[in-house]
Parts: sequence; structure tokens; C-alpha cells
Amino acid sequence: MNLPLFIAKRYLFARKSHNVINIISAISAIGMAIGTAALILILSVYNGFDQLIRNSLSDVDPELLITPTSGKTFVPSGEVFDAIYDRDEVVSMSQVLEDDVFISYGGQQSVARAKGVDFIFEKSADMQSHILSGAWARYKGELPLASVGVNLAVKLGLNPRFVEPIEVYYPDRKGKLSPSNPSASLHSAKVYPGSIFSINGDTDGRLIFIPIETLREVLGYENEVSAVEIRVDSTYSKRQIKAFTKDVRQALGPDFQVLGRYQQHASLYKMMRFEKAAIYMILLFVVIIIAFNIFGSLSMLIIEKEDDIATLKAMGASDKLVRRIFVLEGWLISLLGMAVGIVLGVFLAWIQQRFGIVKMPGNFIVSAYPVVLKWGDVLLTAIGVSIIGLLVAIAPVLHRNR
Repeated sequence: MNLPLFIAKRYLFARKSHNVINIISAISAIGMAIGTAALILILSVYNGFDQLIRNSLSDVDPELLITPTSGKTFVPSGEVFDAIYDRDEVVSMSQVLEDDVFISYGGQQSVARAKGVDFIFEKSADMQSHILSGAWARYKGELPLASVGVNLAVKLGLNPRFVEPIEVYYPDRKGKLSPSNPSASLHSAKVYPGSIFSINGDTDGRLIFIPIETLREVLGYENEVSAVEIRVDSTYSKRQIKAFTKDVRQALGPDFQVLGRYQQHASLYKMMRFEKAAIYMILLFVVIIIAFNIFGSLSMLIIEKEDDIATLKAMGASDKLVRRIFVLEGWLISLLGMAVGIVLGVFLAWIQQRFGIVKMPGNFIVSAYPVVLKWGDVLLTAIGVSIIGLLVAIAPVLHRNR
């Protein structure tokens, strides 16, 4: 039998002579429970938004993106690209051309990121699920269409129902600027508003999709592309896709970069991880403040049990054993609160994930706060709260022994 643990449990549930100790201990346990539940809930909500962003990007972004190591463009031809296309993993390979352009619409001007896409991209990218107004298409008959990010569309006062074209401008890459007639040094083309999309805040404010043929005309290219996007069969596992990526890198050699989904938005994903770590640390700090109630209740309990301590020492108990009793007593308070908090947090997260009780304010792509419960977060919360509870339980015992 573990004597210090046995005595600590008796002290935890036994009625104290001073009722205020019972009240403070109960408040401490409740506080730890609320703090633990809040940690699990907020981390789960963050996971929900994280998954929402990843899903919205994955609809548009390919599994693999091939770009040149140096320079802005390349011509995707040759046996290597043909061999990649023939791989069983490949569902589609689309060509894209990107650059910053100047656009004008209805007297409003802006600099935008134009992405020229081919008919394969039009069919394989799940853009229709992000369309807010209009229809996703590259052409209407022979008229080239544009799909504009919602924030950029608002800035320009653009609507797919309007017939006025968007004018796209880009300086002549080979010519020189004429001071007397600057417009002669610009290439331009007209595209017509076809749809308005929403993917994420950054993309919605600067991106415009247009046919790759039109963008080549504006930029002065013939067959060049900025990148080749490869979409992989969804039945393949992450491990198989990783092996396929390695094969593509080896086949293309050092002249090309092969970027997975993480590498395509490396800074965004790093920022999201850092934000989650910051949220976790901030909430742990709140738990630390709550845990100081344990310090108070344990200090009062030690004072109340002075006679018991003297009796234990008279019976041969060492100072180490006595210290362990009160450390375990304080730790049990935090562990009890933590256990209740984990059950409560997991239950509330499951309820929100299943039924979406708490709704999102305003107009958003989801009606309720997204929640994704990860057992790794539950384990991380349990470890963090346990360590805090142990340290706070040790503090008053060490303070008494000084």
C-alpha cells in the first residue's frame, strides 16, 4: 500500500475543521476543470478553422506543383513530362501561367495576380464549390471570361451580370517605354466577368482567373507556363504520394522544383502552427493563475494538520514522507479537476462537432463554429495541466520547510 497516497486521499475527501478549506479546494478543482475544458474546446475550434482553410486550399491547389528553379517560365515538353503523365497516380496535369497585371473596370483600377488556366484546370479543379456568383467557366462562346476574388470584385464594383469587360494590361517585355506614348508600350486584352469566388482572405483580395491563352497574349508568351499542376488520384495514401513526389523530383532533376501542398503554402502553415502553440501557452497561463487557489488551500491544510504531522513524525515518519503526503494532496485536487474538465471538454466539443449548436455570426462559409477534436490535443492538455498541478502542489510544501 502506498501510505502517502492513502493519507492524501483521506485528507482530500475528509471533512476539514475549517470549512473554508473545503470551499477553496472545491473552487480549485472547479477552476481546473473549467480551464482544462476551455483548453480542449478552444484548441478543437482552432483545429476546425485550420481544417476549413486546408480544405479550401486543397480544392484549388494540386498535390504537386512543378516550377522552374530559375526564371519565371518554362516550356513543359519532352519525354520526362510525358512519362510523368503516364503514371497511374496522375489524374490530370494542367498548365498555368501567373504574373502581376494591371486591371481596369468601370473606372476603377487595381493591381491583381492573374492566373491563366487551361481547360484541364477548368475541369479538374473544384472551383465551382467556391463560386459565390455566376458560373465557373473559361469561355462563353468565344468570349474569354474571368473569375474574380470576392474582395477584389467589391473593390472594382464588379458583378458577373454586368456586360462591361475587364481590361488587363502588362508592359511589353521586349520593348522600351516610350515617354511620349506610354500606352504603346503596353499589351492589353479584354475579359468579361464570369464569376466571383471566395477561397481565403488573401486570395480573394488579389487573384483573378483568366484563360491561359489570353494571359499569354497579354504577357507576350507563346507556349511558356509558370507551373504545371499535377492532381493525384484520391485513393492514394500520403505515403504513396510522397514516394511519387520523390520519383518526379528525380526524373526532372535540379532544373525544377516539385512542391507538395505544404511547400506551396509553407509560410501559411508555419504561421498556423505557431498560432496554435501561442493559443496553447496563453490558455496554460490562465490555468496557472487558476491553480494558485490550490496553493492557498494546501497552505491552510498544512497549518490545520500540524498535530497530525507531529503524530506521524512521533510514529517514525520522515520529513520526505510528510512532504509527499501534502504534495499528493494538492496534486489530487488538480487531477480531479483535470479529469472532470477533460470529460466536459470532450463532450462539449463532440456536441458542437455533431450538432453545431453555437452559430457563426454574420455571413460565413459555415453556419456554426467548426470543431475538430484531436486526441493529441487532449493528451497535450492533460500533460500540461498535470505538470502545472504538480508544480503548484510542490510550492507550498517547499515554502513551509524553509
